[in-house]
Amino acid sequence: MYMPRTNFRRSKFWPRRWRLRFLFGCAVAVGCAAATVALRAQDKNPFAGNAKDAKLGESQFRANCAFCHGLGARGGGRGPDLSRAQKRHGNSDADLFRTINEGVPGTAMPHNGATQQGVGMTEEEIWQVISYIRSVQVKAPAQPAGNAAHGKELFNGSAACSTCHMIQGKGGRLGPDLSTTASARSTDYLVESVRSPSRRLAQGISEAMKEFSQEYETVTVVTADGTKFTGVVLNEDHFTLQMMDTREQLHLFEKDKLRSLEKSRESLMPAHDQKTLSDKDLEDVIAYLLAVGAQ
Repeated sequence: MYMPRTNFRRSKFWPRRWRLRFLFGCAVAVGCAAATVALRAQDKNPFAGNAKDAKLGESQFRANCAFCHGLGARGGGRGPDLSRAQKRHGNSDADLFRTINEGVPGTAMPHNGATQQGVGMTEEEIWQVISYIRSVQVKAPAQPAGNAAHGKELFNGSAACSTCHMIQGKGGRLGPDLSTTASARSTDYLVESVRSPSRRLAQGISEAMKEFSQEYETVTVVTADGTKFTGVVLNEDHFTLQMMDTREQLHLFEKDKLRSLEKSRESLMPAHDQKTLSDKDLEDVIAYLLAVGAQ
């Protein structure tokens, strides 16, 4: 039987130059992995207190975070106010790093680089963003004024907030769920939402990764048979409209079959002036929302 001649030495072992390249590549990979682990393993930000790094972090924040958390990190359309000392998903530097890098499943907070807003950040840039957040963070949580117990009574009673808003699964569905609103929004935002609800419409029901959330726009539709419905927009595309009417009934309409469709940025929520809700009572309602949001 014929056996082809084989250079076993060459077939079994790589040429010397290949072995050197492989070993060099492994060394580089191990070095990079060690550097990454070193950055992630630290409980404290390696750039803490460095004004220059905080400034670099501000640039990264504007590119990657401000779309949801607002300029100055004081809360935006979807993201919470990060200038508060208490963070909902952990207060330590390591907690912030994990939240930014891994995201929060089931919420609008994606993992690092998951959306088209920005291009993703390196570990070093994440630490710099944390330095910026610390630089604008209040030194101690403000003690909420107002009587939370009285605020709860108002919310579910004479102020009639629970008619449209839900707290921890109880209340109406026509307006936004307020269970976590106070932990994500500034007190000024909450006051404005009550006094002038049409100035800045709340974000509506939306998918966690949706780039532009549906706002609580008021909509009035008249069907082909003349039936009129008024409520809020839940979802909409070029051909269909999903809405909830003032009786909290859901409807899905094909636009080309409607007699008319009108949308308005005038909120269904009435403006509460001093006669409707005094400053003291509003303070108590906000104290209640803050107490719920801290749970």
